[in-house]
Amino acid sequence: MRRVALWVVVWGLVTALSCGCAAGGADDAGAPGAPTGVTAEAGSATSVHVMWNAVTANPAVDAYEVYRGRTKVGDVPGAAHMLDVVRLSPATSYVFTVRARDAEGRLGPRSREVRATTPAAGAADRSAPTAPGGVTGRAAGSRAVQLSWSASTDDRKVVSYDVQQGGVKIHSVGGGQTATVVTGLRPGTRYSFTVRARDAADNVSPAGPPVRVTTEPGADEGADTAPADFRAGAHLADGAYYIDLSWVPPRVDGVVAEYQIQLDGQPATSLVWGGNPPEGRATYSFYAGRQDEEETRHRVRLRARLPDGTWGAFSAERTVTTGAGR
Repeated sequence: MRRVALWVVVWGLVTALSCGCAAGGADDAGAPGAPTGVTAEAGSATSVHVMWNAVTANPAVDAYEVYRGRTKVGDVPGAAHMLDVVRLSPATSYVFTVRARDAEGRLGPRSREVRATTPAAGAADRSAPTAPGGVTGRAAGSRAVQLSWSASTDDRKVVSYDVQQGGVKIHSVGGGQTATVVTGLRPGTRYSFTVRARDAADNVSPAGPPVRVTTEPGADEGADTAPADFRAGAHLADGAYYIDLSWVPPRVDGVVAEYQIQLDGQPATSLVWGGNPPEGRATYSFYAGRQDEEETRHRVRLRARLPDGTWGAFSAERTVTTGAGR
């Protein structure tokens, strides 16, 4: 089967071809790349939860540095990709960036800037939210767990929920969110999770009922880490065929900013969004040959790089026909 050239035709997307080249530069040759998927969300009137995707580098990332403006506000071990920035002012806008540092001390470039505004502090608010109820969990393959809970109530407003694993906070989601997928777990391992609600005054609720989940054995990523509702088609434009893809990103703890497309059983290209990835359906098109070339049937599927730096499960495989006989 003939080889298909790949051209990017989607604005706002950076494409790293499957030659193994890193996406993004660095301050020093061989230094880690810039963290992707950086988000910042107020956890209370005086704190912001910053999260980013793990950076794959050789040598491995030893630590991450988190900056508020130009001021470094925290160092995080390379195995983690989140930080609660505390002692902030209420009703204030802040800008955050993250840099990766490898074991040799080389710093990569800063991530893109993200902004978060802390809510106003309530006067003399000493009332904590109620505990989240109806906490449930299920394995989503060998390295992920899906959690959900019912919303807490507060005399003012629930600003965020803290997700804890074995009593240690591992993530925070906004007060309007009541479900998440935790990745980066070990196969065939039993975990205990709890959820707490937090208001603007940093009053924290009691923990909801613990939920215990055992991940599946083996290396299966689980369907919940795969892009959903994957569709593939083709169109003819200016004498050439293009393969058109669309999908719904997997719901995981963090931002999915990178995908790998597999064409006819082989990795074809990696897609990295340079700005904000689409929250709903994503689309991508690439060049697949001239109109007068022979008819060819292609098999295509894709997978997402999860926030913990690992690849999720592949989507369903679709077949697309291009060429003169189409």
